[in-house]
Amino acid sequence: MAHSHSVADLRVEDSGRPMIISLTVAVLVIAAAAVAAMALLWPAADDVPRGLDPYSAEGVTRVDAEVTAVDAVECGGGSVGPDNTPTLDGACGQITATTADGETAEMTLDPARFSAGIDAGDSITVLRIQPEGQTESFEFLDFQRGAPLAALTAIFAISVVLIARWRGLFAILGIGVTLLALTQFVLPAILAGESPLLVAIVGSTVIMIAVLYLAHGVSVRTTSALFGTLFGVAITASIGVLGTDLSNITGVGSEDDRLLLGTVPALDLSQVAAATMVIAGLGVLNDVTVTQASAVWEMRGFQPTASRRTVFASAMRIGRDHIASSVYTLVFAYAGSAMTVLLLVSAYQQNLAMVATTEEIGQEVVRTLVGAIGLVLAVPVTTLIAVWMVPDGIPEEAESNDAGPGYAGRRVAAPDHG
Repeated sequence: MAHSHSVADLRVEDSGRPMIISLTVAVLVIAAAAVAAMALLWPAADDVPRGLDPYSAEGVTRVDAEVTAVDAVECGGGSVGPDNTPTLDGACGQITATTADGETAEMTLDPARFSAGIDAGDSITVLRIQPEGQTESFEFLDFQRGAPLAALTAIFAISVVLIARWRGLFAILGIGVTLLALTQFVLPAILAGESPLLVAIVGSTVIMIAVLYLAHGVSVRTTSALFGTLFGVAITASIGVLGTDLSNITGVGSEDDRLLLGTVPALDLSQVAAATMVIAGLGVLNDVTVTQASAVWEMRGFQPTASRRTVFASAMRIGRDHIASSVYTLVFAYAGSAMTVLLLVSAYQQNLAMVATTEEIGQEVVRTLVGAIGLVLAVPVTTLIAVWMVPDGIPEEAESNDAGPGYAGRRVAAPDHG
């Protein structure tokens, strides 16, 4: 009697021992090379530039406080600021708060911040300014967001674990590995003067090896997704360098970029821009490669007698749909993050095509296009790799003999190994 099974029946052993050994060696070599490169690029603490914290000047301290009173006051603000830049015209906010030390802090908020909303009972952080020999004063710094952010993080983690179970838990661990690699290696190494693009490639390789095997388990299928992802990283890095050079992207597109360059004068922000293209595309790239590898294994599970060409064609039909949705994802992600800039462009009634060529917007356009090209090319490559690695199905003759005359020619899935 014929049985119908899913991809779960395709065990690692079905790929053949020689292939398993070859893939294991290949992954270990790549991992060892990436870790060795990370060790060589790892900066000493003294090599990482340390800029002066603007809020750590002598006599300046940060203090937690709670708003006790909010009053609107006229502050004589105009509608035009320095360099003829428009500013919000309206009332200022007179804020009274009680600090954690029991002090009464009074401060004034400009119309823009005041109109954004602040109420009695809000938890805020203020600057206590008291230079030696002078009377203390207070300035509003920001709202305290630790508690709500922690609550959202907890809800996210619990939801992922409840629905995805162990795989979700390991995916969260993968996020931890990613943050650790970025904060402890990638960012310090770039600040220390190492090649931003090389650091991004090495860091991305280590992150992807750890994240993929943590979230999806050690298997031939995961390995095929890893190879596809590494190809995507390589092609994204190459096109990123080319796109940055041809578009004359300098990396100096905002006030933050200028502040960073002032803090680390030797930093090549053009290379940093190319490096961000590699890191920014990792999430979507990982998504499409894992999906394509899974699609190939599912196709083989449900069509064990199909040729590899047929499996490739079937998986690519899924891949084309995924490409379309992923490209939209990249565009929507940028549109959402740059909504303020886009609204300002619209308010100024500027030509969108002209604005797209400016440094600030052009950098994001190049980043989006480079990421999209990388993931588009990664889909067929990952599919080819997965089709090459996926185990063979049951030959048609064996299927017919096993199933009996009544089942000849019918499609069955992989044999039951359980």
